[in-house]
Amino acid sequence: MRPLLVLCLVASTTAASDAPPPRPSLPRSSPEAQGISSSAILAFLEAAEEKIDAVHSFMLVRHGNVVAEGWWSPYVKNDPHVLFSLSKSFTSTAVGLAVAEGRLSLDDSVLAAFPEDAPAEPSDNLKAMRVRDLLAMSTGHHTRDLEKFSFGGPERLTKQFLALPVAHKPGTHFLYNTPATYMLSAMVQKATGATVLDYLRPRLFEPLGIENPTWEASPQGITIGGYGLKVKTEDIARFGQLYLQKGLWGGKRLLPAEWIDAATARQTSNGSNPESDWEQGYGYQFWRSRHGLYRGDGAFGQFGIVMEEQDAVVAITSGTKDMAGVMNLVWDHLLPGMKKGPLAPDPKARQALGRKLASLSLRPQTGNASSPRAAAVSGKRYAFPANDDKLESLALEMGGEGVTLVSRAAGRESRVPVGRAAWGKSATLFTSTGEERVAASGAWTADDTYTAKVCLHESPFVATLALKFKGDELVFDRDFNVGFGPTKRPQLIGRPEPK
Repeated sequence: MRPLLVLCLVASTTAASDAPPPRPSLPRSSPEAQGISSSAILAFLEAAEEKIDAVHSFMLVRHGNVVAEGWWSPYVKNDPHVLFSLSKSFTSTAVGLAVAEGRLSLDDSVLAAFPEDAPAEPSDNLKAMRVRDLLAMSTGHHTRDLEKFSFGGPERLTKQFLALPVAHKPGTHFLYNTPATYMLSAMVQKATGATVLDYLRPRLFEPLGIENPTWEASPQGITIGGYGLKVKTEDIARFGQLYLQKGLWGGKRLLPAEWIDAATARQTSNGSNPESDWEQGYGYQFWRSRHGLYRGDGAFGQFGIVMEEQDAVVAITSGTKDMAGVMNLVWDHLLPGMKKGPLAPDPKARQALGRKLASLSLRPQTGNASSPRAAAVSGKRYAFPANDDKLESLALEMGGEGVTLVSRAAGRESRVPVGRAAWGKSATLFTSTGEERVAASGAWTADDTYTAKVCLHESPFVATLALKFKGDELVFDRDFNVGFGPTKRPQLIGRPEPK
């Protein structure tokens, strides 16, 4: 949920695809052997590219076997991906484990867990708030009061939460509430002495073979809970498969079946529109979906969808504003394609699906390979006045090996290759909040304008950078595909640096 500000680009020495091979994978099988046609999956992929053009990865598991998987370049198999609110379902799992171990109870008082943060005169509604109310997003808050909460505030987040007015009796009013998930994380940490990330390592991540998960933490050292988890696409699928198998994994019980039944059931009403996947009821940090399914989901299209009747799991990562559109493609193409028994082999359809999966790519930047202005601006550095992004200068270098974007930010210089009609090599992007892995694609979109797409391929974000060479100035504009606020960054005007 943090803002993304383009600061600097630094070449990376090791691509994610060159990393050591991951833990043993889920078993693989042909689609037809598991009762779904290759043509149905191909139709899903084609529709995703035509209607969404922002799906980053996809994995379909049927009867415990991966039957299709693909990553749209520059996303690759071994890249982790930010989950945003899909993280909430993992936090719910930590609560379920703590309950099973007798460390927590669904009826534990939220206020009583943090006496050091209690307001001087707590309201009756705050006193009545329990763990189950946090889980079901039924804490009783009004939107206008919840908006006062800030994850970037100077005050302890638990104290800040307990200071909020509680307008409704807890358990009677649904309001999607990321601070509530943070409080669950804080309560698990209070009860177990470990962060949710560390608590889940031996109980969930390691048994499932989820390697190197990372999760943002608050200044107080508490796992954020409601967002910030970063894992791979197959890790999402493994998590969904654990829930589909009612907590069993490799013959061992990791999570009580009773918890899974409760967490994925309708615990609170959130609307009555039968056509909306956000009004089918809410469980314990899981959404009920149409067609009798349930899911964890995160902003911009991160999904772990569990289909109990079909014995299937769908894992998807994306970078789109149209989350409903992504789910509709699953309902329209994958769901009706699943049959109860195996299908006859279809070598032609399977080969077509294989070719499609092997060639998936986000659309690179289109335009011309060169421009009449190219030679005049190549290698010329343009300096910017002081700005919030701390971007000091920018230059394009054009040579035999293609275009290189050269930048300097906060005293650090970098050189990033930009692909032509394709995505360039992986690099590292410095933002106001840290580093992000990126890949770039660029072209001349006008005689005086070079446009580059910079894909932050461990997240949903793609930045479009427009460098317009106007007289002796560089006019620099940046837009992001999605965001939690304005997606357009302030324009910067650069002047040539003295040689």
